[in-house]
Amino acid sequence: MSRVAVIGGGPAGIMAAAAAAGCGHDSVLLEKNEKLGKKLFLTGKGRCNITNSCDTDDFFANIPRNPKFLYSALYGFSNTDIVELINANGVPTKAERGKRIFPASDKSSDVIKALTRHLNNSGAELRLNTEVSGIRKAGSGFELTVNGCREAFDAVIICTGGASYPTTGSTGSGYTFAQKLGHTVTDIRPSLIPLATVEEWPGKLAGLSLKNVTLRAYNKKNRLVYEELGEMLFTHFGVSGPLVLSASSRIADSPEGVRLTIDMKPGLNPDELDRRILRDFEKYQRKQLINGLNDLLPSRLIPVVISISGVPAEINISSVTKAMRESLVKTIKCIPLTVDHALPVEEAIITRGGISVKEIDPSTMESKLVPGLFFAGEIIDVDGYTGGFNLQIAYSTGVLAGRSVR
Repeated sequence: MSRVAVIGGGPAGIMAAAAAAGCGHDSVLLEKNEKLGKKLFLTGKGRCNITNSCDTDDFFANIPRNPKFLYSALYGFSNTDIVELINANGVPTKAERGKRIFPASDKSSDVIKALTRHLNNSGAELRLNTEVSGIRKAGSGFELTVNGCREAFDAVIICTGGASYPTTGSTGSGYTFAQKLGHTVTDIRPSLIPLATVEEWPGKLAGLSLKNVTLRAYNKKNRLVYEELGEMLFTHFGVSGPLVLSASSRIADSPEGVRLTIDMKPGLNPDELDRRILRDFEKYQRKQLINGLNDLLPSRLIPVVISISGVPAEINISSVTKAMRESLVKTIKCIPLTVDHALPVEEAIITRGGISVKEIDPSTMESKLVPGLFFAGEIIDVDGYTGGFNLQIAYSTGVLAGRSVR
């Protein structure tokens, strides 16, 4: 039996500590905050998108960086396994659009309670308000500086998260620990992050949410890199919402200058949209154009669409030409935006980058450089798209690391 220190009380740390205890080890979970799951509490707008129920192939397709590294972890503890665990610990779940799994109560606090119950039942020791400030290799084990005191452990699992949402405790300290132990940390960038735009007009629409639109993103070579139907949101600096967060993951390495387009009516082809506009124009034939699109578009967006189209807003609908309608159709199907920059990593939901997967054994999550040292969760250089995939990575890598301690 080994004495195991698990650093970080997020989903990866909770699962790692419970798994190690379940294998008979003296497992100690060290969390510097006053409670577990502080970042988990914020996920899914406070509802907690626990995981995604898609099949395995689709799951790996939603992990853009180093998906093969996760094969052992995800097959060893799957999306089905975490749902069963949450259910077994008193929290029923439900599936929503895109096969996203949420607690039936829509309360992330219930998920944290379920994971805490699982941890307590495992026999692991939990220490809150406990900060690790240093890790040193000592013989075959490790010496940790815990709340200013030195403490010996046989194995260490680092689950300290990335560099996003530092107020929740994810301050990047795990990167420093790993680097001092000889590990490489790849470039840290924001992923699943709102985007600031070159255009200023989104700021005038701040708070306006669009549903059932298609967002497309084109890289600097004008190659389509993202296309999805769903929801998005205008903000004072640009755009956000589920579609934008997903798109940001595809362009995280170089977001500046990426072109976005919004199709407001993806269910209609240009000819069908033109016929729809003609019907509306017949209904509002005595009005000006600015007042003739209320049945088709959100009222706040109408002036923007008309401005981009180049059609005079004050023109009488009876005077709108076919060429003008074609310009309106083109704009409604393809509202253009240009990304100025992604918001800072501190405001990202997920950190892209981390401990190089080349230095971690994917079958155990153990360091290839330091025996007895393990990693799990966001600290590793793997990340997924929005939809519950990143939390599943945390559970699965945590379980694998905990089970692999010798």
